[in-house]
Amino acid sequence: MIIPSDEQIRDLHARHAPTAEAFEKVWTHCEIVCAIAEQLMDAPAGPDLDRALVRAGCLLHDIGVYRLYDEHGRLDGRNYVTHGLRGHDLLREEGLPDALCRICSHHTGVGISREDVLAQRLPLPPADYLATTAEERLVMYADKFHSKKTPPVFNSVEAFAASIRRFGADKPARFQALRDEFGTPDLVPLARRYQHALV
Repeated sequence: MIIPSDEQIRDLHARHAPTAEAFEKVWTHCEIVCAIAEQLMDAPAGPDLDRALVRAGCLLHDIGVYRLYDEHGRLDGRNYVTHGLRGHDLLREEGLPDALCRICSHHTGVGISREDVLAQRLPLPPADYLATTAEERLVMYADKFHSKKTPPVFNSVEAFAASIRRFGADKPARFQALRDEFGTPDLVPLARRYQHALV
């Protein structure tokens, strides 16, 4: 499997971003998610994973967001849940490995099941979008600790756990299982570095 370099990934973002503002928002978020995942892998009891795949997956996981912007630079928030699948399609069109495509389509929330799609009437083809490999799970988990909203923020364990309840009774337990598997990141240094609030 050929994993693109950071420079190639950044160029891919720059090529697909509809505006400089969209690029800055998405690329910065992806860098932050990567820093969180690497911190967790570097911990003394950190998981032994394919680091290159995790790094590339973190840097690419939200690239599908660019396909939700209209010609005026407005984001289609109503269909935001589709950004992972759009990223999967974009990376497949670029000829990137399936393992990276799957990270895009399987990182949303703490996983979206076919039952979730049907019960919540999500604008997705009915299927399971659940992280199955440890690399997919780590990217998905690291992503939960930072939000691109305006202004961007870092999410504490407590803040994210509280927010995920509205998507189903099983979601907090799924998040806790990820926490048990990978540990809890130290977000304070990153919040200071990027000057984003920690909530």
